[in-house]
Amino acid sequence: MTTTNNFTSRPINRPSLIRRMLIGAGIGLILITLLVTSANHPNPEWGKFWMIRPLLVVPIFGAAGGLGTYFMEYLLGYQGGWSKIISIVLSIIGFVISIWLGTVLGCAGTLWN
Repeated sequence: MTTTNNFTSRPINRPSLIRRMLIGAGIGLILITLLVTSANHPNPEWGKFWMIRPLLVVPIFGAAGGLGTYFMEYLLGYQGGWSKIISIVLSIIGFVISIWLGTVLGCAGTLWN
């Protein structure tokens, strides 16, 4: 008896994946830049380059959130109907959580104690 594999996989669309990750990183960079530049009188204990950590960590988490949105659509969104709506809602919630975690980890020890 010969085993046949009827499983077909869809290829990953790299330009779409990269675009979503860049958009997520851009949103994170804009949000953290607004937050960091609003610190008028930074604490001298933070050091001279205290802004570097938040400006690196938050866009990385934003890119990870963009990656999550792509794979959520990849797994559920192609089916259409309620699956697409659920994938969009879960993507938005996951992206917001990703940006929030990045902001907390990036600003821990500087803006927030």
